[in-house]
Amino acid sequence: MDSKLIAFATQDVPRYTSYPTAVQFDSDFPGSTADEWLSGLAPETRLSVYVHIPFCRQLCWYCGCHTSVPNGYDRAARYVEYLVRDIRRSASIFGGRKGLVTHLHFGGGTPTYLDDFHIAELVEAIDTGFGLAPGGEVALESDPRTLTRERARVLARMGFNRISFGVQDFATPVQMRINRLQTYGLVAAANDYLREAGFASVNFDLMYGLPGQTVESVARTAQQAAGLKPDRISVFGYAHVPWFKKHQKMINDADLPGVHGRYAQATMIETGLNAQGYASIGLDHFALEHDELTRAARNGTMRRNFQGYTTDVSDALIAFGASAIGEFSHGFAQSARDTLEWSQHIERGESPVVRGIVTTPEDRMRAEAIERLMCDLNVNVAEIAARHGLDAAVFSDLGERMAPAIAAGIASLNGAHVTVPAEQRLFLRNVAAAFDTHFVSAPNRHARAV
Repeated sequence: MDSKLIAFATQDVPRYTSYPTAVQFDSDFPGSTADEWLSGLAPETRLSVYVHIPFCRQLCWYCGCHTSVPNGYDRAARYVEYLVRDIRRSASIFGGRKGLVTHLHFGGGTPTYLDDFHIAELVEAIDTGFGLAPGGEVALESDPRTLTRERARVLARMGFNRISFGVQDFATPVQMRINRLQTYGLVAAANDYLREAGFASVNFDLMYGLPGQTVESVARTAQQAAGLKPDRISVFGYAHVPWFKKHQKMINDADLPGVHGRYAQATMIETGLNAQGYASIGLDHFALEHDELTRAARNGTMRRNFQGYTTDVSDALIAFGASAIGEFSHGFAQSARDTLEWSQHIERGESPVVRGIVTTPEDRMRAEAIERLMCDLNVNVAEIAARHGLDAAVFSDLGERMAPAIAAGIASLNGAHVTVPAEQRLFLRNVAAAFDTHFVSAPNRHARAV
């Protein structure tokens, strides 16, 4: 890695799955406001629904998600009861046309920690309350260690057609250091079960920067993963934040690669996946030629939200579960992270939303500019400003804010056109930060760029 890139690689910057980012959310945001946004949606609004399941069978030491390992399944069963209550309450507030949920996503945690009965109950509650659109995407995240042939068939019969596996790395020494043992053969078998069951899309998550990883080991993992032909592969850098995620203290700092090692691993994975027919998508996604994400990336319709890169063009995101974040044209609304606090709000028949932000017209304009840059690696800021009815002068300081990135060769500014070279896509977040008027560089607030 060129020495002039080190300062950018080690900079803590937001992931920009939203703008403003969650750091800017108000901590005393009224849940009634979220209800007003929901009730104000037009009857024909295209909807996306996210359901957060904060439970896992076992805690992986690298994990940065909002999740826990319950003492028994009863806790998960009670959580589902509250989820169903909140879904029904929200559906009654919405009161719009049924059948316009084009995307349903179960995230976690590990959604398949729930048994089939409870997963089906949640799908039914959403379908009854909001209505799943014919041919829509119904997706969930899963642990391949718990997937059987029969369960794959059951999930398919429920309507699920896309699934994501956390693979991370196939090297046993790495898996031992992160408390996630799963052989290549196990993942391959789970992949076969899904294909047999008729799943239209299978996604793998890989990671770099994990303890014990080397350039050679990540290259092997990328080759093995690509050999199983998942439709999409996401590659994330491990964020070591033991002061925030206490279980990460189980990872020895001395086992972690430095910035040069992380950069070499990330670039090696991209090179390997490209050689196996995977197109580089945005910052950190890869997809095969036939995948709709590849087509969306090429025709400029790809989007970015809390689930990462997506083809979801819904008008509103309704979120259920502890810590889940919903998105409306007016702003963002996040439920209480603590499951007890979250359930108490639902017990009282009120919104569990406790954090959020009302966005301004300029926020929404900057959000689109950041999203297009993150998706397309280029953006015309004058066109974005005009589309929002704002003067392009709002970006008059962009040249000054981008000057270090331009000098380092990770971005260019020609008139109103901002471009990040494809070979510098790892630094997209650094360049996006120049559009972010809320951003204040501070250590340990966000994940490092590389």
